[in-house]
Amino acid sequence: MFLGEIFGPDLLIVVIVVAVLVFGGAAIPKLARNLGSAKTEFEKGLKTAKGAPDETATKATETTEPKAPEADK
Repeated sequence: MFLGEIFGPDLLIVVIVVAVLVFGGAAIPKLARNLGSAKTEFEKGLKTAKGAPDETATKATETTEPKAPEADK
């Protein structure tokens, strides 16, 4: 119950205002974009670790497979 009183909507407003003052208004969208891309990369890593096929990994193996030398006629 005590934590519910601390983390209210007024604290959220204060945190947003402090973030804008510290980082500046133009840096907030960049920060959010970087957090989103980091989340995406983290999820890709989790999928790869679980054994799910990754699209980039299959494309990389397809393009790097050595070709058999052609026989001379």
